[in-house]
Amino acid sequence: MAYLDNIAVFVRVVELSNLSAAGRDMRLSPAVASNRIKELEKYLGVRLFNRTTRQLTPTEHGRVFYEGARRVLDAVTEAEAAVSALSGKPRGTIRVTAPLGLGRRLIASGIPEFRDRYPDIEVRLRLSDHEVDIMKEGIDVAFRLGTLEDSSLRLRPILECERVLVAAPAYLETHGEPATPDELVSGRHDCLMLRYPGVKEHFWSLKTASGYGKFDVRGPYDSDDGDVLTGWALSGRGIINKPRFEVEPFLRDWRLKVILPDNPPPPIQLAAVYPHRNLQDPKIRLLLDFMAERCQRQIGEIMKER
Repeated sequence: MAYLDNIAVFVRVVELSNLSAAGRDMRLSPAVASNRIKELEKYLGVRLFNRTTRQLTPTEHGRVFYEGARRVLDAVTEAEAAVSALSGKPRGTIRVTAPLGLGRRLIASGIPEFRDRYPDIEVRLRLSDHEVDIMKEGIDVAFRLGTLEDSSLRLRPILECERVLVAAPAYLETHGEPATPDELVSGRHDCLMLRYPGVKEHFWSLKTASGYGKFDVRGPYDSDDGDVLTGWALSGRGIINKPRFEVEPFLRDWRLKVILPDNPPPPIQLAAVYPHRNLQDPKIRLLLDFMAERCQRQIGEIMKER
């Protein structure tokens, strides 16, 4: 198993382009991860990486070995999944990612219960509002709000979620309540935007009499954390565009108010995304079934209290 462990470390170093990051991902110290790579290079008799003070890139030997090594690890994963299916005792590690708000409210809180049911399955959760590269970072399941653009991935729809524009009463008292979507681009209103490197949308899509239109909204604040935007909105700093279940508690206690109710953003799909190779893995199916049912139930309970 030591050789296979060394291969696994090598693959993660290539995929993350960083020895320390790969070590953290596999719960190894940088020294242990480095020794695993050295042992592999000694065994193969070639140098697998070009090393500089800032960068770690695979050599030609390393690139060739990575392709075969990745196939080996995938084959081992598939074999383990087949054995788990026969034994009825799924085990192993699942790497999961989700947006911050969704992850904190629905996914993270469900993982202890999932572990209670399946104690032989470890779950490693990463929350980020940045769009994570699932294949590059070795993610098994990503819970997302949005559409699937990568055809190499599978998507399991969970729920279609209503979206709303909301603002605090204090903001509306100061700036007035917009009557049409065009007022959002007039400079009179501050729209709070979720932005990070690589984000694809710098506009809001809102319903109009002729269908959904794109509105190039502006504002003095943006963040890569959706919960930060909610905090700013609660303090009267602007208007946010959110799935309704995330802000429903603040609507009930009148800390936020829906604006432009006749011009809502289009609904957004909550879904689980995962690589094709995970389709037959019992532990992945168990997590998908558990989280899909839990998300539907939790969001349903939130929304029925309206």
